Amino acid sequence: MGILVLNTGSSSLKFSFFDDQAVEVSVGGEVDWHGQDHPSELIVRLAGQPERRTPCDAHEPGDAAGLAIRTVKEALDTDRKFTAIGHRIVHGGSRFRQSARIDPSMEAELGHLAELAPLHNPPALKAIEAAEAEEPGVPQVAVFDTSFFANLPRSAAIYPTPWEWHEKFSIRRYGFHGISHAYCAGRAAEILGRDPADLRLVVCHLGNGCSASAIRGGVAIDTTMGFTPLAGLMMGTRSGDVDPGILTYLMEEHGLTADKIEDALNHASGLLGVSGVSADYRKVEEAANSGHDRARLALEIYAARIRSAIGAFAATLGGLDAVVFAAGVGENSATLRASVCDGLDFLGLRLDPARNAARPRDLDIAEDDSPARILVIHTREDLMIAREVRRLVAMA
Repeated sequence: MGILVLNTGSSSLKFSFFDDQAVEVSVGGEVDWHGQDHPSELIVRLAGQPERRTPCDAHEPGDAAGLAIRTVKEALDTDRKFTAIGHRIVHGGSRFRQSARIDPSMEAELGHLAELAPLHNPPALKAIEAAEAEEPGVPQVAVFDTSFFANLPRSAAIYPTPWEWHEKFSIRRYGFHGISHAYCAGRAAEILGRDPADLRLVVCHLGNGCSASAIRGGVAIDTTMGFTPLAGLMMGTRSGDVDPGILTYLMEEHGLTADKIEDALNHASGLLGVSGVSADYRKVEEAANSGHDRARLALEIYAARIRSAIGAFAATLGGLDAVVFAAGVGENSATLRASVCDGLDFLGLRLDPARNAARPRDLDIAEDDSPARILVIHTREDLMIAREVRRLVAMA
């Protein structure tokens, strides 16, 4: 029948159905929920038709997954089972280094990894359970965000901590958003008409979660996220990198527990924490434009962290052929792209203001004479997951 892709987050689930070998989604959408006290919404997109939004009763990932499956079948007017269902799994830990068929032992292991990706792995597990109940016997496949970074050079992967932490506890840099980074690397080569093997790229995936990666020859050699998705760049509600001494200080001198610190760094930091306005970049930008000082500061920190990562990774790569902006903020905020690129002329990045402002999608927005290119790419995690599912199903 085709491949259904479920991408489960902490408060939303995106779904995409692909016919046979198609690269475009024939039925897609999203289920958004914010707990029992807030209205939930089902968004449905059918090829060639206007988007449809309706209230729904889904208030958690399992409900959303079941609703998504029924919605797709209703749109296709069929009771046939899917060929397979693919799930985006954020953290694969040290055991899962590539995509794999889901079985009970994998589900148990993913449960153990929940504490390393508390915003993502637990909801994905609930979606898997719901899909098994709705479509018993249909193969389910896990596609891991960490796979693209599984073979980072040891100098990038290993933290300078006691060696036994690495050996006994599997402490290392895992990296995340790998599905998006892998797609963007391939798509960048297509847009530029270049052999991926010849390209030095910095990919910036900027949404509610943010990460940058250094990619040489289509292979990741460094990334900003680390042991968990909390590390690296400033994000919507996540802090990104902070001095670890802050954490021990707060525990010893102010009595904060580990749970409270973890909750603050994951849910009350980033754009929300600094601005005091919102985790939504658009709302923070509106406040900044209205003269809100902390909102303006939040945007400055956000851009500065990205700019620093690009500079560091350009050094790691030994030069730079292109920077890629992707995901919700990266694709849609011209002001963010301009702010990040400001001052990066020394790396050969010269942004064309008119191209940048023209709502680009899968386009080069650098000036014609810019030595390095600046790309805006609509990332396609759903397509990458569908491709992996097809590959594994074909091997079975």
